[in-house]
Amino acid sequence: MEWVEVQGKSVEVAVEAALTELGIPNREAADVEIIQEPSRGFLGMGGQTAIVRVKAKPKSSGRRRGRSRSRGKGGSKGGDSSNRNGGRGQSGGGQKSSAQKSSAQKSSGRDGRGDRNRQRSKPSGDDRRESQGRRQQPPQKSKKPQPRQEPKPRKEDVTVDIAEQAQVIEAFLEGLLDAFGLEGTVSVRHEDDIIYAEVTGEQTEALVGQKGAILQAVLELCRTIVQRRTQAGARIRLDVAGYAERRREALGIYAARLAEQVLENGGESMLEPMHAADRKVVHDAILEIDGVRSFSEGEDPHRSVVVAPAGDDD
Repeated sequence: MEWVEVQGKSVEVAVEAALTELGIPNREAADVEIIQEPSRGFLGMGGQTAIVRVKAKPKSSGRRRGRSRSRGKGGSKGGDSSNRNGGRGQSGGGQKSSAQKSSAQKSSGRDGRGDRNRQRSKPSGDDRRESQGRRQQPPQKSKKPQPRQEPKPRKEDVTVDIAEQAQVIEAFLEGLLDAFGLEGTVSVRHEDDIIYAEVTGEQTEALVGQKGAILQAVLELCRTIVQRRTQAGARIRLDVAGYAERRREALGIYAARLAEQVLENGGESMLEPMHAADRKVVHDAILEIDGVRSFSEGEDPHRSVVVAPAGDDD
């Protein structure tokens, strides 16, 4: 696979953008070469971005060849032993008689089982009468008093306290860190009707997963727990170990590169399936670029963003 060269504000952001473009699940499965380290410059002037080159690691096949050679050697030995056994088989006729005996035993065993099955399949007269009696008598169901159910409150009757929802999320995330034995800090705040939760710490990377899969699962758990505790939904923004911010920057770089390809070559370009938060980042990035547009196709969880020229209307 060819090298992909990407620029970014930091080395981590550039590598994340390259992995996203190549479709590589994690950094361990790629060869990364840092061409240029980022620098801030003097008084905000003369700064430079990070430049990296990334490609997928080749898959090794030496182990398979070793196994094939070992099988080849074993096969040659097996062939010699078979020839020797064949010679002994020709000299005597005992093997043939034993094979005939075993086949006879198998056939007799099958016949014996068949006789037993036939005997079992014939029910007696008493059995038939009992089965008919059971079929004629319908089962009697005992009537139990149903408990009285309280009417559920309507949505308009529920008063949502966003501060209470934020406390529920904070307690859940702190308990999750304790359950996994991870050292980290949880900070939760709310602005208008959105709750922002952030988990920081070096060990908290374990709650991110490949392409943020574990982070998305934790986010869904937060929504479910808030719904059950407060009987109301919540708009939650979760970030673990700064992954969400790095992901947004990487997707912005990736969307800009795809927009350039569409403007140069024409046609459409479809990205890999993403969840709603990542799709929104791509749509926002394409919206800032003239001459291209974006839309989504497919059904979750296989819904993808398509980048197309602005003049191509369906």
